[in-house]
Amino acid sequence: MTDLLELAEKAWNGELDIMFEHHPVHSFYKGSTELDKDLLGIKGIAGFYIVDTGEGLVMLDAGSILDVERAFVEVRNWRPETPLVAAIFTHHHVDHIFSTELFEKEALDRGWAKPQVYGHSLMPDHFNRYLNTLGWNTAINRRQFAINVPKFRWPEHYRYPDKTYSEEMNFKKGNLSFELHHARGETDDHTWVFIPERKILVTGDLFIWAVPNAGNPQKVQRYVSDWANALEKMISCEAETMLPGHGFPIFGKERIKEALSTTAEFLCDVERQTLLLMNKGLSLNAILKRVRFSKKLMGKPWLKPVYDDPKFLVRMIWRRYGGWWDGEYDRLLPETREKESQEWITLAGGAKNVCDRAIELSEEGKHSLACHLVETAMYSEPENREAHKIRSIIYKKYSEQQPSSMARNILNHASLASSEGKRDLAEDI
Repeated sequence: MTDLLELAEKAWNGELDIMFEHHPVHSFYKGSTELDKDLLGIKGIAGFYIVDTGEGLVMLDAGSILDVERAFVEVRNWRPETPLVAAIFTHHHVDHIFSTELFEKEALDRGWAKPQVYGHSLMPDHFNRYLNTLGWNTAINRRQFAINVPKFRWPEHYRYPDKTYSEEMNFKKGNLSFELHHARGETDDHTWVFIPERKILVTGDLFIWAVPNAGNPQKVQRYVSDWANALEKMISCEAETMLPGHGFPIFGKERIKEALSTTAEFLCDVERQTLLLMNKGLSLNAILKRVRFSKKLMGKPWLKPVYDDPKFLVRMIWRRYGGWWDGEYDRLLPETREKESQEWITLAGGAKNVCDRAIELSEEGKHSLACHLVETAMYSEPENREAHKIRSIIYKKYSEQQPSSMARNILNHASLASSEGKRDLAEDI
């Protein structure tokens, strides 16, 4: 099944396997779908869309490197002779910025005006940050997306925007107006777009058919309450078509309102609980034990924890308001993991005793505790083949329990690393 309209209806009704087969981030769909008159949808890692304004095409987000060729083919099959005149990048992430490339080459070859790219004024800073952290982004994305390809490298070339703005920006192409609004959410350079003549809302990654990616453990700061505020502002647009950054379109004013309002409610609830406990001076450990996530809200088809883990959101809120120290006094100026582990191993009577207990805990389903123990054994004796074998098994079992693909992939990365006698496959040392 590749028809985005059919998939959208099934997704809304909770009839799709969002965790695996139709995961909003990890599932690709061949071809494209005309979602409405003059509106084309394409779904790669991210969703992106093309609208015919009557005087040229405007691309709403632009997909990843993997989408460059097929985006051009699909659009040219749909509108063979209509130039791409503009593109709006909702944010700087690399699954949203690449598919203007062949259209720009086409414009040069045919003597057309080059399409203009619109984005927030902070976007260039993030592209520059990527250039300064190419190795780091290579490593963290190998873990996050289960890329077990040694030659994988983070992209080194980006399409910088031609036109930027700070808070709001409007422009017109043909018979359509494009209203750009800044929001902090998954990023601090996020743009959401409203096309009033068509009642089309483009959310970017502020809506992804999953618990919002507001807690990613390896990425820069996210903004939970700002995110919720942006979703609430979108509701006032009374859109009739919503085009998300991941997952499937949503049609109908009432459905869109429900999707946006429940997602905002979820975010507000998590931040409210976390700040309430922080304001009592509690440690991060104490807060994580006390925050509760709404089962009612997470029962919605679009709020399943299939990408980010809700507990990660608590940690991100802590980092924003509380800094990096978790409130544990022995972790303020800690000894190295290696030296600490050696002491625990000595007390336990050797690495074998610790590994044996880790196996017992894992067999009891206490995989998190088992990971703590086997990690201690591995740090104490990093060349211990038996410890790595046990570590690989335990992390594999733990990963298989995770609904969150982000958690699942990172844990499985540790398992794969130990299967090769390494702590981490992404380390370049």
